[in-house]
Amino acid sequence: MRWTIKSLPDQDTVKNLMHVLSIDNITATLLVQRGIETFEQARKFFRPELQDLHDPYLMKDMDKAVVRIEKAIQNNENILVFGDYDVDGTTAVSLVSSYLRSFYPNIATYIPDRYNEGYGVSYLGIDYADDNGCSLIIALDCGIKSIDHVAYANRKNIDFIICDHHRPGEFLPDAVAVLDPKRSDCFYPYDELCGCGIGFKLLQALGKNRGETTEDLIQYLDLVATAIAADIVPMTGENRILAKLGLEVINDNPRPGIKALIHQIKKKTLDITDVVFIIAPRINAAGRIKHGNHAVELLTEFNFEQAQQFASEIEQYNSDRKDLDKQITKEALQQIIDNNEHENFTSVVFHETWHKGVIGIVASRLIETYYRPTLVFTKSGDKYAASARSVKGFDVYNALESCAEYLEQFGGHMYAAGLTLKEENYQAFKNAFEEIVKATIHPDMRIPEISVDAAIDFDEITPKMTRILKQFEPFGPLNMTPVFVTKNLQDTGFAKTLGSDNEHLRLYVKQNNTGGIGAIGFGLGNKIGLTLNQQSFQAAYCIDENEWNGNVSMQLRLKDLKEN
Repeated sequence: MRWTIKSLPDQDTVKNLMHVLSIDNITATLLVQRGIETFEQARKFFRPELQDLHDPYLMKDMDKAVVRIEKAIQNNENILVFGDYDVDGTTAVSLVSSYLRSFYPNIATYIPDRYNEGYGVSYLGIDYADDNGCSLIIALDCGIKSIDHVAYANRKNIDFIICDHHRPGEFLPDAVAVLDPKRSDCFYPYDELCGCGIGFKLLQALGKNRGETTEDLIQYLDLVATAIAADIVPMTGENRILAKLGLEVINDNPRPGIKALIHQIKKKTLDITDVVFIIAPRINAAGRIKHGNHAVELLTEFNFEQAQQFASEIEQYNSDRKDLDKQITKEALQQIIDNNEHENFTSVVFHETWHKGVIGIVASRLIETYYRPTLVFTKSGDKYAASARSVKGFDVYNALESCAEYLEQFGGHMYAAGLTLKEENYQAFKNAFEEIVKATIHPDMRIPEISVDAAIDFDEITPKMTRILKQFEPFGPLNMTPVFVTKNLQDTGFAKTLGSDNEHLRLYVKQNNTGGIGAIGFGLGNKIGLTLNQQSFQAAYCIDENEWNGNVSMQLRLKDLKEN
């Protein structure tokens, strides 16, 4: 594990922010590191408001999308809302369909089957639209590369509106409207929205056209916040506004489906981490184990008792998912050893019976053991299908693009992608992918990194500082939980390991003559030797809260320990 301490930002800017906000040097440094340099930028960061959202009509083709939807409503057409089977897709479908149904009845939804249809717009979905007399499909979180599918729909006189956030290919589908801020000819001010976020911009534009305000859409923000958290998009700009206000909806007045999920887990107040690790996996489990339709049913159900029934079923899917990914991870790790590939630059593994719904999770698990770009393949029909995951700084999408000659199709982004190939091309692809990564990955990218915001002493941690740090939430990419390093620490004699395999570490640490602070290090049980016999060490950590029996106290969440 390597520790990288961020360089200090411009000190005049830091001093100015200290003065205008009446804050300490550390807090001002953290803000400037996040691009917040003025009072007004700080106001928007700490007090995000709906009025700070951009005009949705700044997005290329938004006007065309609204005109086509209004025409469909005027002509009493059937509209199909189509989306991917992951959290972003199912929340987006739930968002747009429930909004449209609030004033128009002829709305159907469609989530493709992960196994029979695969990712994105499918011919079966278009046939379903045709069979049910739908003349307009609104595709969410997918479609940007569906050139042949949209052409197929056009031949059936079915129009498409695409709302996507993935990178476009060289050409765009021939749709009525293509909403994607990553289009080279789209100059929308913020291009990091998730698929559900694009869906929300569509709602904003439709609402504006119908004389509504953005405040009328607050009730939908629980869905948007869930998608933002799950899709790991940057927690900046519009995402921060939507996530922060959406979290308030989740905690104060969530829709029955999300309320039922929260009811299952017996937690009173959720933060963004809870959404990522508790809510999102359960919504995802439906599409992984059974069918994404179950997630849409849950999220669009307005009867709480019925929602509780759906949530109970989804809880079982999530339990099944955990068992599967544990077993497959074990088998995949063994395969790497059996193939003598533990020294490779990549992990590429395959078994025809592995469950397609969990191979993405397994890829992430493998990176925890072998820190390198990873692909997990399984059999899907007569093809091999894979989920790809990457390590910090390495663009797996570009690496796959370099191996495109072996692939049937692929899509995704820098850190996660999906692909299919023919069985006979598997070994050639595996070899090519290994060579591409070996030639292009920087040596530092092969070592897990802890990015440290600042080196501080314990006496700099004040109640005011921790109060302000709390207001940095919600955390996410480009606004990660601040990480600090403190040297010359000693355990006060309470060091012990926790967990069935002694994998976790509990300490009570002091620096010089400061009072002790409780600390927990998940997965750091093997570091206990550094803390024994009053020896001095240094720690990388986040400042956290520990809630126990109704009492809240500050604690350090340890990331790593080293000798001084």
